[in-house]
Amino acid sequence: MQQQAPEQEDWTRRPLRTALLALVAAGSAGALLWTALTGVEEPAVALVFCLFVAGGELARITLPGDREVAPVAAAGAISYAFVVSLGEGPLEHSAAQVVAVAAIGVLMGELPHVAVGRAPRPEDAARRLLTVMLLAWTFRPMAEELSLSGLSVTATLLMLALVSAAWLLDACLAALLRAERLRTRLWVTVRDEVRAQSAVGGVIGAGAVLIALACSVSGLVGLLVFSAPLLVSHVAFRRYAEIRRTYLETVRALSRVTEVGGYVENGHSRRVSRISHAVACEMGFSEADLLSLEYAALMHDIGQLSLSEPIAGGATVLASPLEQRRIAELGSGIIRQTGVLDTVAETVRRQCEPVGGDGRAGDPPMASRIIKVANAFDDLVGAGGGAERRAAVVERLRMDAGTEYDPEVVDALARVLTRP
Repeated sequence: MQQQAPEQEDWTRRPLRTALLALVAAGSAGALLWTALTGVEEPAVALVFCLFVAGGELARITLPGDREVAPVAAAGAISYAFVVSLGEGPLEHSAAQVVAVAAIGVLMGELPHVAVGRAPRPEDAARRLLTVMLLAWTFRPMAEELSLSGLSVTATLLMLALVSAAWLLDACLAALLRAERLRTRLWVTVRDEVRAQSAVGGVIGAGAVLIALACSVSGLVGLLVFSAPLLVSHVAFRRYAEIRRTYLETVRALSRVTEVGGYVENGHSRRVSRISHAVACEMGFSEADLLSLEYAALMHDIGQLSLSEPIAGGATVLASPLEQRRIAELGSGIIRQTGVLDTVAETVRRQCEPVGGDGRAGDPPMASRIIKVANAFDDLVGAGGGAERRAAVVERLRMDAGTEYDPEVVDALARVLTRP
C-alpha cells in the first residue's frame, strides 16, 4: 500500500480529526486568555478541581477498540461545570474558567505520559474537552439562577438531560472519527460506539451530577466522598481492559509459533491479519466481528504445526486442496481446545473452501472468505512485493473470482490497496 508522511496523512485523509483538534485548541486558548484577563473566581476551588482532573487524566484507560477514556477526569470537569454552590455560598465562575481549568488539568495529566513515550490519542482528549466546553457554555449562564433555587428537581433533571445529550453527541462524533480512520461505514461505527460507550458514558454522567449535587450540600468534601463510586468503576474498567489486552496478546504470541518453527514466512500472520482487517472495514464489519476475524486471521496457519514437514515457503495457496483442507481442520481442532473460540475455529476450518462452499454446509462465512483472499494475496506477494506485483496478484485473484474467491472480497482488497 502507498506510504505517506504522517503530517500529510492527517491533513488530507482525516480532515474531521484536524478540524476537531483545531476547534478545541482555539477554544481552550481563548478560555485561558479570557480567564487570565478577567481573573479566577474562587482560586482554591478551581485548583482542587484542576488537580482532580489531572489525576483522572493521568490514570486514563485504553479500552478495547483502541478507545482512550478518562472517566474520573471527565466526571470531575463536568461536575465543575455543573456545581452552582459550595455549601452555603454560590459559585459564580464562568464557562471560560471551566474550560480553562479542564484544559490545564488535561495537560498536566498527559505530560507524564508524554514524558515516558505514551502520547495520548489527540482526538480522544479533544473530545473530552469539547464535551466540557459544550456543557459549560450551556449550563453556566443559568448557574446563578439555579443557585438561588437551591437543589431543585429542575436543576437535577437539567443536568441529567444535558449529560445525556452530550454523551449522544460525543458517541456520534467518535463514530465519525472512527469511520474516517478505519474507512468503514458510518452506521456501523455509530452502532459500535453507542454500544461500547454506554457503560462509560453512564458512569461519567451519573458521577458528574452526583459530585455537583454533593458539593452544593457539603462543599469540597462532597468531591472526595462521592468520587468513591467513580473510582470503583474506574478500577473495573481498567481490569476489563487489561483482561482483553492480555487475551489478544496471547493470541498474537500463539500465532508466531508457526513463524518461529519455520512453517510460514516471518510476519505472514500479522500481514494477513492487517489485510483482513482493512478489507473487513471496507465491507462494513462490526467491531465484534472485526475482533473475531483478527483472532482467526492470526491463527489461520496454526494447523501447519501438525505437518511432518513444512510446506515450501509456508504458502498454503500453493498446496493441494486436500492438504489445505487438512491444515484447516487441524488448526480448527487446536483452536476448539480453548473452549471459548468456537466461532474463530469454524472460520479457520472453512477458510480453504471455494466461495460456494464444499456442498456440505453451504457457503463459508464471510470471514473465512476474507482470510482466504488475504492469505492467498500475502502468499503470492510476500513481505517485499512492489506495486506492480501487488496489482498482478490482484488480477490473478480476479481470474478465480466466483469460483475460488469471493468477487466482493477481491474488489474490496483492490480498493484498499489503492489507498494510503
